[in-house]
Amino acid sequence: MVDPAAGVLTISLHLPAARNLKEKRAVLRPILTISRDRYAVAAAEVGEQDKWQRTTLAFAAVAASYGHVEEVLDAVERFVWSRPGIEVIETRRSFIDCA
Repeated sequence: MVDPAAGVLTISLHLPAARNLKEKRAVLRPILTISRDRYAVAAAEVGEQDKWQRTTLAFAAVAASYGHVEEVLDAVERFVWSRPGIEVIETRRSFIDCA
């Protein structure tokens, strides 16, 4: 029997070039969309939604093993770090053993 696992990656960002919420959304939309499509994760802006230059994003993954969840979240984190025009302030991870 397989012991499924779930994990959540939370990333706090600074968007120094954003001068309004519209510019902020233009930076975040591709990050969230590409993450969902490429890595099959749930992705959303979960904090500081009313601030122009700050945000917190969350990504959740569920898989048959802890190792696979960790690999997926590693890939998402590398992807976010690679995006131009953003500064990663903090990352946090939590895992749930679903057995």
